[in-house]
Amino acid sequence: MHADAFDYIIVGGGTAGCVLANRLSENSKHSVLVLEAGKRDSNQWIHIPVGYFKTMHNPATDWCYNTEPDPGLNHRSIKWPRGKVLGGSSSINGLLYVRGQKEDYDDWEKAGNPGWSYENMLPYFIRCEHQERGADEYHGQNGMLKVSDMRIRRAVGDAFIKGAEEIGIPHNNDFNGATQEGVGYYQLTAWKGRRCSSAVGYLKPALNRSKLKVVTNALTDRIVIDENRASAVEYQHDGKKLTVRANREVILSAGAINSPQLLMLSGIGNPDHLREFQIPVKHNLPGVGENLHDHLQIRSVYRCSVKTLNDEIRNPIYKMLIGLQYFAFRTGPMSMAASQIGIFTGSLPHIRRPDIQFHFQPLSSDSPGQGVHNYSGITSSVTQLRPTSRGNLQLRSANPQDYIAIHPNYLATEEDQVTTVNAMKVSRAIANSKAMSQYVEEEVLPGDQVQTDEELLDCARSIGETIYHPVGTCKMGSVSDPMAVVDSTLTVHGINGLRVVDASIIPMITSGNTNAPTFAIAEKAADMILGKG
Repeated sequence: MHADAFDYIIVGGGTAGCVLANRLSENSKHSVLVLEAGKRDSNQWIHIPVGYFKTMHNPATDWCYNTEPDPGLNHRSIKWPRGKVLGGSSSINGLLYVRGQKEDYDDWEKAGNPGWSYENMLPYFIRCEHQERGADEYHGQNGMLKVSDMRIRRAVGDAFIKGAEEIGIPHNNDFNGATQEGVGYYQLTAWKGRRCSSAVGYLKPALNRSKLKVVTNALTDRIVIDENRASAVEYQHDGKKLTVRANREVILSAGAINSPQLLMLSGIGNPDHLREFQIPVKHNLPGVGENLHDHLQIRSVYRCSVKTLNDEIRNPIYKMLIGLQYFAFRTGPMSMAASQIGIFTGSLPHIRRPDIQFHFQPLSSDSPGQGVHNYSGITSSVTQLRPTSRGNLQLRSANPQDYIAIHPNYLATEEDQVTTVNAMKVSRAIANSKAMSQYVEEEVLPGDQVQTDEELLDCARSIGETIYHPVGTCKMGSVSDPMAVVDSTLTVHGINGLRVVDASIIPMITSGNTNAPTFAIAEKAADMILGKG
């Protein structure tokens, strides 16, 4: 299909963009264009669950961002992977399916966003889902996003669960059900050992629709704004600069880094910042690129007295058997998500609403995605669920090919510092439990020499890494909120025909991994765009 105008232009074929492409093109009267800066998802490592080791930090599938040196991380710059491929980060992430807590969404509504309560959002989570366990009051089985249980379990993992129970954390078989608190196995966005990204679940079934066009390797330069209306999109493809008009709407689904950058390049943002780069100001929205927050993970690594996955990966014969097991049965270590076991609990005994999350792995390495250690090891990482520190994004130039400067501003508030230190203590308590004592020989990281609160905090600053959940840079909020970028319909304040639909609209981060909420946000947005909700 060749056209210079479409009803809907979706910038970004990632998690949200693929959902929208499917839903908006269901009506054959609507013409829909998807512009994706990355390639098609033909890399086979994308579809193998453990393939994130190959696709993260790989410029063929990842934007390969790096942050600016962060004072909160002892002035370290860290890697910030973001999917640059159809499916976006749902094609390269750790596959964990976590919706968050009821209170997260109720808080969004209380902050001035009608229609975003948990009661409003639950139907969209259910609509998304094709749940292996079957349908119930919290889960669906008719959706396009396939969700299943872990296909690998290990004795050391079960001991970790028992260790958590020893210190008073209840068992939870479903973090996405009635309550989130507890310890148990994660659910993942995979089916029969294959990843279910948004490109696989939503886009692929729609590709034969005559009025849906998907263009890959298409870098968007800017949104054309005429008289406070988004009228067209300028983009680069095959060495050419092209313009395509939007008859109805332009929808930015480029993610928490690229969506605010594109707004700025289009003249929407803080006027003083835009004028630094001679960008004509179309609309004054100082919140664009602000309110950046993320989950910071602090990893504890333990040397074990029994063999772990480290030993199997280092052994060529076992490594070959792992491959054979996967390709024959779609099970074994290659079917693993980034974590097998999760914990949602309070950082202190009196805290009833979980404020920290754990990810357990039966292996260890110096950092996620690197080779495993040459000893038997396991990893338990912990993150604060609702950090209060806020960072921002700042342009380096008016060139869309120049990466924006990322300032996460981790651990900037006393609350975040205290919660992180207490979380590290909970990690130690589990490792020191009776159930884990038969497995744990030594705490390699942070190490027994790290004892005081000051030492623990400094360790967190030295080893903390992103857990890949940046949100908030196009904050949803009412017109009375000076830092809000979009309203409760996800329409950009002051601009007609322009919405943002991705994790950047999240005003306050959800209590858990952010991919599942992004699917539900996109489903709800599709209804609003089509006038159904």
